Amino acid sequence: MTTRSPYRPARRDVLTGGAALLAGVGAVPADAAAAVVRAAAPDLAALRDLTADARPIDAAERASRLERAQALMRALGIGAVLIEPGSSLIYFSGVRWGRSERLTAAILPVEGEPCVVTPFFEEPSVRQTLAVPAEVRVWQEDQDPLATVAGFLRDRGLAARPIGVEESVRYFVYAGVARNLPGARLVSANPVVRGCRMIKTAGEIALMQRATKVTLAAYRWTYARVEKGMTGQQIGALMTAATEKLGGEPEFALALIGPAAALPHGSREVIRVADGQVVLMDCGCTVQGYQSDVSRTWVHGSASSEQRRVWDQVKAAQALAFRTARVGVAAGAVDDAVRGYYEPLGYGPGYRLPGLSHRTGHGIGMDGHEPVNLVHGETTRLAPGMCFSDEPGLYLPGKFGVRLEDCFHVTADGPRWFSEPPESIERPV
Repeated sequence: MTTRSPYRPARRDVLTGGAALLAGVGAVPADAAAAVVRAAAPDLAALRDLTADARPIDAAERASRLERAQALMRALGIGAVLIEPGSSLIYFSGVRWGRSERLTAAILPVEGEPCVVTPFFEEPSVRQTLAVPAEVRVWQEDQDPLATVAGFLRDRGLAARPIGVEESVRYFVYAGVARNLPGARLVSANPVVRGCRMIKTAGEIALMQRATKVTLAAYRWTYARVEKGMTGQQIGALMTAATEKLGGEPEFALALIGPAAALPHGSREVIRVADGQVVLMDCGCTVQGYQSDVSRTWVHGSASSEQRRVWDQVKAAQALAFRTARVGVAAGAVDDAVRGYYEPLGYGPGYRLPGLSHRTGHGIGMDGHEPVNLVHGETTRLAPGMCFSDEPGLYLPGKFGVRLEDCFHVTADGPRWFSEPPESIERPV
């Protein structure tokens, strides 16, 4: 079991209303996918949980996170950091909560214990996941919660110091702090929050490795069961069922077939598996709140010379990006290396079609997409502990697309894969 809150929507829930709908899943009866899973039930029963011994983030690591944040605040002259529910709140406090018009938030002061502000009637529930020593201040329905936030800052003597605001905090929260603390200087908390979260510890990397292990095992199980006539929804349902049985919490299982694979997040058209058609899958799960993200592409039946050529080109670009990702290299330089390889082959220029339409990769951790990206112009330099996807896909409109995606973490001795890239188009998993 993982620790994602029932109040926090998974990426798969978002995809259901967005990219998954574009992929055509909304046009296929749900019972068709359920029937495929029912038929595979005897095979599913043989899968075993791969996460039972995964070690959650402990109290010592949570304490070190606050210490790191406070050291960064001191260096930057920031008095406190304000955070709303989401992965950053979980990261620093353990509190798993959803966002609504009723504010729940955490304040990380430059010294001393954090404070969690929440509605009076929600306090018992909030305390159930609070994993660090912290003060809890409540507000009643007829009170301004931002006045409670301001009161904590005044009581700690921090109201006159710069207040860092985490980048996903909503405007009404920002405005409410400014209203209750006239003259307060509100600044970006990115140097603090990113300064902590972008550098993963050994414990975090181990959880990401475990999530990847689950995803790879689910791929192997699913790949062997893809048949002619299946839809992307049916393939995704098999992947989701296998992921759950293996102990991961599914986040997304996107399966794109034929021309739909030329659109990185799919098409409204429902296309079924057929001989000679590309199958592109993009799947991930969480273990103890940490993500995997792996994409595989193959051809049902025999691959054409064009399909094989493009697949091999993507494999070469992925390997080039990996070799380039060294400590001290600007994140944008990894992407630039890929552009430098692709453009002489006739793709681009830059991210333009034909054949190329997105960056090389993104940061990953508690969120599937985290700062920073492997994209042209990104000047952040790679450091040990940073984690990225490596997915320089090629997409040929009206034909097919190829995406090979494996994640890696940066070490002093070079990058290390979470998952080894596939050998060939015939052996994709």
